[in-house]
Amino acid sequence: MLVFKFGGASVKNAVSVKNLFSILNKYTDNQIIVVVSAMGKITSALESILDKYFNKSDFKSDFDILKNFHLDIISELFEDDYSDIYSDFNLLISELENRLSINPSSSYDYEYDQIVSFGEIFSTKIVSEYLKFMHIKNEWIDIRKFLKTDSIYRDAKINWELSERLLKNEIDFTQQKIYLTQGFIASNQNNNVTTLGREGSDFTAAVLAYVFDAEKLIIWKDVEGVFNSDPNEYKDVIKLDSISFTEAVELAYYGAKIIHPKTIKPLQNKNIVLEVKSFKNPEKQGTIISNSTENNLGVSPNVPIYIAKNNQILISIAPRDFSFIAEENLSNIFYVLAKYRVKVNLLQNSAVSFSICVDYDKNKVDAALSELNQDYKVLYNLNLTLITIRHYDSEIINEMTNKRKIFVQQKSRHTARFVVD
Repeated sequence: MLVFKFGGASVKNAVSVKNLFSILNKYTDNQIIVVVSAMGKITSALESILDKYFNKSDFKSDFDILKNFHLDIISELFEDDYSDIYSDFNLLISELENRLSINPSSSYDYEYDQIVSFGEIFSTKIVSEYLKFMHIKNEWIDIRKFLKTDSIYRDAKINWELSERLLKNEIDFTQQKIYLTQGFIASNQNNNVTTLGREGSDFTAAVLAYVFDAEKLIIWKDVEGVFNSDPNEYKDVIKLDSISFTEAVELAYYGAKIIHPKTIKPLQNKNIVLEVKSFKNPEKQGTIISNSTENNLGVSPNVPIYIAKNNQILISIAPRDFSFIAEENLSNIFYVLAKYRVKVNLLQNSAVSFSICVDYDKNKVDAALSELNQDYKVLYNLNLTLITIRHYDSEIINEMTNKRKIFVQQKSRHTARFVVD
């Protein structure tokens, strides 16, 4: 049994959906769960609509663009008389329109999950119907009914016991060989939609692989595997033929875009192989991630792996009375960060101040800064980059930090990190 995950880039237009079909058509003898993200940049488009909706601004033109984007893809994929997908999509778009016609609640995160989740429903309906149109039988599953979480909107935690029971009751490979469902979205026990965090589709696929004891999870990307850096950002990168789960966890933690941070652990727990392959060149060897590849990078073990995270904010916090930073200060600071779900990417403290580097999510960070400023002196720098270098040497450090102002630098045995402008 296999689990496939296709991200937004792999279903960004009609040509891409046809390519997904051609890939899946080679595996029709297998039992497969296919996990699909929202199409192209639709998550970002829905976020823009959400912002305007929440702030009571006009979003009609954005909504029309969203609707027509999907209708254009449908018209390219299906014959005019293939009515099922048109009726299904029109019902879904009407549901979203009705949802946007009521006044928003006071919770941005709640509204985010209810609205942005439509992207995955749209894409999977279209892909599932196209596969049927092309004579690949499959069953469309609304994952929200079976993947259950707590009520922490935008970063929900899975109820593993309940989810496993519901999923196993629904997916039966003796009845159907291919199931197709959504990544990223779920629901709480009150059936309100929740999401697993941005890029959470990888995690959904890993959960399904874990529950059904998959032989392998294949994540289909627009690159040919895991590289020692982002091939879309840097030249002369090196593909890693195989890496260990341990190394993959480190890379995910530090912000590597290729793998979601929560994806690795359920796979590691059951030693399920993760393969990262290119949907553009599906015949080419990708990158294998497993326990058996421990300490094997597929190339020289000392090849530097470097990751750059943009849109960082460096926040420095100090007591207003010029006293030392003590345990009670740190406890209060972390309480506020946890309250607003601000995740720390790097921290550094001195006797009189405490500095953290975090992703700049305006809604979360601004609220945390406002509360911290009541009791502490708070300074910050915006628009910074956090560079992480695994297996570093002086040459790659100089290359990555050359002519850039360094605000913070840290080094351990295997990893060097720099906050730069």
